[in-house]
Amino acid sequence: MGIKNFMGKRAAPEKEAEVPMLVRDYMAQNLVTFREHENVMDVMEKLIKHSISGGCVVNERNELLGIISEGDCMKQISDSRYYNMPMNDLTVGKRMNTTVETIDGNMNVLDAAKKFIELKFRRFPIVDEGKLVGQISQKDVLKAALRLKGQNWHH
Repeated sequence: MGIKNFMGKRAAPEKEAEVPMLVRDYMAQNLVTFREHENVMDVMEKLIKHSISGGCVVNERNELLGIISEGDCMKQISDSRYYNMPMNDLTVGKRMNTTVETIDGNMNVLDAAKKFIELKFRRFPIVDEGKLVGQISQKDVLKAALRLKGQNWHH
């Protein structure tokens, strides 16, 4: 598996006034997830229904296997047209991206922002002891930044 985890620097105890902005405090936890055996068409329906652009693929133990996105679905639509492949027997397992970058829930949100910029991803799964515990998106980072506005940026 190509799952790489970026460990955050553990937040040192700080002065009371400064609130460490940790990824785990801003990540989404009620995630729409997918299974390897699911059909790509069903994924498309869920993406549209929940207005999301992708989601994590997990097994029955909630361990992260990969990510499937709108882009993966688009590729499937395109391929099935050109190679005359039936859409209805294509599974998430065949289409998901297994090279997944995860980040540590204890990472500072501002460090996470830097990762988004460097890697140009829209979301990062957060894994704790192999299990998917949440996901942070660019929007979550923006929310954290707005909350920081009145505070000190230099943590």
